Amino acid sequence: MKLLVGLGNPGSQYERTRHNVGFMCLDAFAQKHGATNFRSAHESFCADVLLDGEKIFLLKPQTYMNLSGRSVASAMAYYKIALDDLLVVVDDVALPAGTIRLRASGSAGGHNGLKDIESAVSNLAALSGKTGQDYARLRIGVDPPGPVPQKSYVLQAFSPEQKPKIDAALKRALDAIATWSRNGLTTAMNKFNASDDPR
Repeated sequence: MKLLVGLGNPGSQYERTRHNVGFMCLDAFAQKHGATNFRSAHESFCADVLLDGEKIFLLKPQTYMNLSGRSVASAMAYYKIALDDLLVVVDDVALPAGTIRLRASGSAGGHNGLKDIESAVSNLAALSGKTGQDYARLRIGVDPPGPVPQKSYVLQAFSPEQKPKIDAALKRALDAIATWSRNGLTTAMNKFNASDDPR
């Protein structure tokens, strides 16, 4: 079993905001693969997808962004999911809107959701000789905030100019997730990171 986590904030006021692109991605992935009924568990909305015989557990933490790790750690412990089978989808203000980047590990980069996950899974990671940073993440670019304070910027809706770029990024993200599940992270990184490289 694999665990696919989308980060965001619960509540209708946050639905189409930049910080909720992880939720948007999971909703789109669930719809594409016929998992339209989310249920409540692990302080999250959850659903199951079967892709080529591989079960993918979808998780949308409802704890608010800063406590996302609690839900992730709960699901991983309950289903005995290895750190190598975790992929977190998250917004990234360091990337241009419409860009996606897969990473095998790394720092939280100032993202409070990733920071909380890192802390929450650190004990589990240590059991396999890893650190809390050693989990895969799929970053979706939402543009730098510019003069707007970052905290305000990520809680705002996408601009009309950003929307088509985000829609295109989500389509690529769905394909990247499917490749990760079927062929592994390295193959997905080689295919989708390269296709987004402006060089």
